[in-house]
Amino acid sequence: MNRQDAKGVVLTGYYMNSDSLQPHLGVNCVEEADPSVPSRRTGNYNVQNRSKNAAGKPPYNRCNSQDSLDMDVFWKEVESIGEADTGPQEEVQLKVADEGEHEEAWLTEAGLATLFQESDPDDSDDSKAMLSTLTRTQAAAVEKRVELLKQTMRKRNKQYHVPDVREIFKPPPGSTADSEETQQLGEDSQATERSENGKRDVASSDKAMGNGACPPADQSTLNSETDLNLEVSFAEQALSYRERSKGVESQSQSESEADDKLPNFKVPPDKTGRTKVGDLAPQDMKMVRRLALIEMTALFDMAKIDWKSNKVVKLKEKESGLFGVPLATLLEQDQRRVTGTKVPLILQRLISHIEGEGLDTEGLLRIPGVAIRVKALVQELEAKFYEGTFPWETLKQHDAASILKFFIRELPHPLLTVEYLSAFISVLKLPTNKQQLQALNLLVLLLPETSRDTLKALMEFFQRVIDHKEQNKMTLNNVAVVMAPNIFMFKGFRNKITEQQEFSMATGTASIVRLLIQYQNLLWTIPRFIINQVREQNTEKQKQKKASKEKGMKRLLKKMTHDRDKPDKQERNTSESDSSQGFIRVQAPEFSKVSMAVQLTEDLQASDILVRFVSQESPVSVKREDLCLYEIGGNIKERCLDEEAYMKALLELNPSAEWVIRPTQR
Repeated sequence: MNRQDAKGVVLTGYYMNSDSLQPHLGVNCVEEADPSVPSRRTGNYNVQNRSKNAAGKPPYNRCNSQDSLDMDVFWKEVESIGEADTGPQEEVQLKVADEGEHEEAWLTEAGLATLFQESDPDDSDDSKAMLSTLTRTQAAAVEKRVELLKQTMRKRNKQYHVPDVREIFKPPPGSTADSEETQQLGEDSQATERSENGKRDVASSDKAMGNGACPPADQSTLNSETDLNLEVSFAEQALSYRERSKGVESQSQSESEADDKLPNFKVPPDKTGRTKVGDLAPQDMKMVRRLALIEMTALFDMAKIDWKSNKVVKLKEKESGLFGVPLATLLEQDQRRVTGTKVPLILQRLISHIEGEGLDTEGLLRIPGVAIRVKALVQELEAKFYEGTFPWETLKQHDAASILKFFIRELPHPLLTVEYLSAFISVLKLPTNKQQLQALNLLVLLLPETSRDTLKALMEFFQRVIDHKEQNKMTLNNVAVVMAPNIFMFKGFRNKITEQQEFSMATGTASIVRLLIQYQNLLWTIPRFIINQVREQNTEKQKQKKASKEKGMKRLLKKMTHDRDKPDKQERNTSESDSSQGFIRVQAPEFSKVSMAVQLTEDLQASDILVRFVSQESPVSVKREDLCLYEIGGNIKERCLDEEAYMKALLELNPSAEWVIRPTQR
């Protein structure tokens, strides 16, 4: 049901998959409601009454997590939210996706719409390039969605063509691959051959995983330093884990661990450098998101998790203001004031104010501000923030923290997005901490840039609060428990779920927020295997374009084509001649010496090159930390290099690249 606020603005409605709200989603415990305890939805919720029933036992199954997660704090926060959000709440419309609708949307988002509808030739080439780089588990995920869509189209008697899955990954003539084996890619852990159509060779993937492989379920250790392998597909690792763990009962530890018992994951050194979110050009990042969707789905398939995205209905929304405005709209108006803004200015200012007052305040984020005063402050901010007349010096710290949480809750679209909210909740159904972390990594990559950057700013702020836990008593678990209902229970959400479902989701959502905070440096990293697939796709598309161009030219101008190829070959030799002689040429348009030949050595890193240029005089004032050495062209559009990247290893990976130093906005 659509509602209108006082200004006549139609609020956003959501079509959500009702399956995503089932009690088992995310956690494996079910609360038995105590009818003698007043419902927290009446506004008379009593924490003391809920904490114990007549028998002196908790009224719900705490999943053995209460030693580390104080869920009373969670419900106090829910009660505080109820008191603060006294205005009318719009209804969330729940609707299960029509049969086949999810598969169509999934294939479209994965860049594979050409598999069920006619598309431009360029889109078809992109699809072919992507399909040629998929791993066996990724290919199995695609095949499954195509087959489901094909079955649906048969029932509907649709006319347009959905290819048989055997056609999509059909081996070339002369291949010995068996078609039946191809259909069972996701089930046969011994299928290690990569056919000439481009499926990645995953032979000896267990060996490649090394310390990064998931341990057997009964041998996982806590508080230990564990390598997180980013070079092998996560779904491939999960497939190997599943085969090794047959017959062994697996139990995830993520909900029962205290702060100091979470695994200490680390990423082994990569000579080509780590790639963070924001390091790639938009064209490459588009491919990353598509691959992340396929990989996440494949990972869920390995654990037999049936995940479906929710659907958002685009309705009229607020077009200005601070609170209740879509992130994209808010950032557009902020960027007109401050160029390059990636996180809403109001959120930045609130965080700055809270930190300016000191992070040692006990109960920071947990103790709410006075509800009436907070409501008045929100209205005053709406009127005075952009004018610069809001009296920040009078804003109390707890009130500022309450306004920050109110800002998150008031977003018309959840920060984790309607589309992927159920996937975030489903993460805890994966059998190991490592797989949960891998799934969260992929989900972060799937978020829109506005949500991803804002979420990162919040996670960094929460970590700074936790760094003062000895003074403010806000541990990782405490912050996670307080913030979970603000992040997950968006406007109108609680009206559409039962209390039993809400209890079941409580511990799970707090655990997810805890993982987001604890492992944020890893979660905002693009896995090496996905970067490699992007490089392969770029190379494949270049080959396709070249072949198409040459084919057309040969028909009409065979001799001209022959003549044209000669200078191309010479030009290629010229561009690579520097590296063949043991040095690379680095361009630096911001500096007085705009080009420099740098001798290649085994130990030469990107940071060494930056130091050489920074030592020069520059006509433009540029800070060292604002500079980046970019890898441009060849098999990547553009990549800001990790300063620890070794140049010789990079050159071997991308011999046609150019190297340019210029300022970057982090």
